[in-house]
Amino acid sequence: MESNEYDETSSLAIRFGRELRRLRKARGWSQVELGKRMGYSHGLVSYIEGAKKPITLKFAVKADEVFETGGTFVELWRIYSRASLLEGFPEYALHEARAIEVRHFEPAVVPGLLQTPDYARAFASAAVRRGSITEKQLDDRLDFLVTRQRLIDRHPAPHLHFVLDEGALRRRVGGPEVMARQLKHLEELAVRPNVTIQVAPFSLAEELPFTMVVTLLTMPDRTLLAYSECQLRGFLAREKALARAWERDYHQLQVEAPSKGASLEMIRSS
Repeated sequence: MESNEYDETSSLAIRFGRELRRLRKARGWSQVELGKRMGYSHGLVSYIEGAKKPITLKFAVKADEVFETGGTFVELWRIYSRASLLEGFPEYALHEARAIEVRHFEPAVVPGLLQTPDYARAFASAAVRRGSITEKQLDDRLDFLVTRQRLIDRHPAPHLHFVLDEGALRRRVGGPEVMARQLKHLEELAVRPNVTIQVAPFSLAEELPFTMVVTLLTMPDRTLLAYSECQLRGFLAREKALARAWERDYHQLQVEAPSKGASLEMIRSS
């Protein structure tokens, strides 16, 4: 049996390659044509199909785009790569990519969708120094972030609403220059018609309803999904009662936080 000939990682690479080959042949494409559609050489396509080259997240994401497989290849990559992303997060990201509205609060740091490359790299590099992830996993995370951020420019554009904790503006991640570019980036995003950024000031104190990451996704069929995470994993909640309870708290947060204009002034003065 094949499962006795290969270790688990190799078996997953074989599964990935076989699925890639199956879908390619079903469409009548050669390896050359698939390579052109994905932006890779036909040689790499051949190596991936034969499980002779490591699979990258970027390759998996592109395969899902080309074959319109809704995250199948990303999920295979996640298992293959042994959790270079927080457990539970890839599933959330698949729903995020389809959402028509994203509402998000995160304590202390700028949310991923709003991060500059330097800001994101500073956080990932710190995880490498702590031994939490490898250099390769750092690169995979940054590649994945770039893919997620395409949501901002998607057509039709989803509505994106963020409430930033004031601590995200005060904490100088990556040093003064990196932080200055991050704040400028927030200014530029805040004036987009589909992006709303508010800042929850320290003065909200105990009135702040959340002490954890909270994201609410409104899907094309108007289904509401709720997501949060701890240090070890992410949690995607489909229970209507929980999602609606978080939505009520989020509405209260929107009311209590300064307006979009006042929040923009806070960002500019930070």
